Amino acid sequence: MTTAHWSTQDTHAGPFTAIVAPDGAVLASGWTSDVDELVPVMSPSLRPGELREKRDLGTVTTAVRRYHQGEFDAVDAIAVRQRSGEFLSHAWDVLRTVPAGKSVTYTELAALAGRPDAVRAAASACARNACALFVPCHRVLRVGGAMGGFRWGVDVKRRLLAHERPA
Repeated sequence: MTTAHWSTQDTHAGPFTAIVAPDGAVLASGWTSDVDELVPVMSPSLRPGELREKRDLGTVTTAVRRYHQGEFDAVDAIAVRQRSGEFLSHAWDVLRTVPAGKSVTYTELAALAGRPDAVRAAASACARNACALFVPCHRVLRVGGAMGGFRWGVDVKRRLLAHERPA
């Protein structure tokens, strides 16, 4: 039985919780103080047998704090683990290349992921992303710049984009 650890920390965008595997990879994360909201978004094959709260998740806790203090690339090196089909997995990898302060449309994400006609699949990659912040789906907008949806609320998405905007 695998035991994963979780922690919640306060951020300017609200409470942020991460679930981390024994090897340090993020399995799920988002702007919530309720760890039970994160478990269902993980692939069933990755769900740990037991979850234990831990105040400090080491490099993950440090990276989240540094990101919210303005060091946007602090989260880039943190390992994540998600499972799905080939396109969604690739789209999540592509999302990790979109730098802070930049955004892409769902159409552009589909093209960057190698399937320009798969706009709905690109949107699905964002909707099914279990590792928010580390896989920055908040940087994906609708054509014309509209916010689109965000699992953690459009207000959080707006705050994150404003936080990343160059001064």
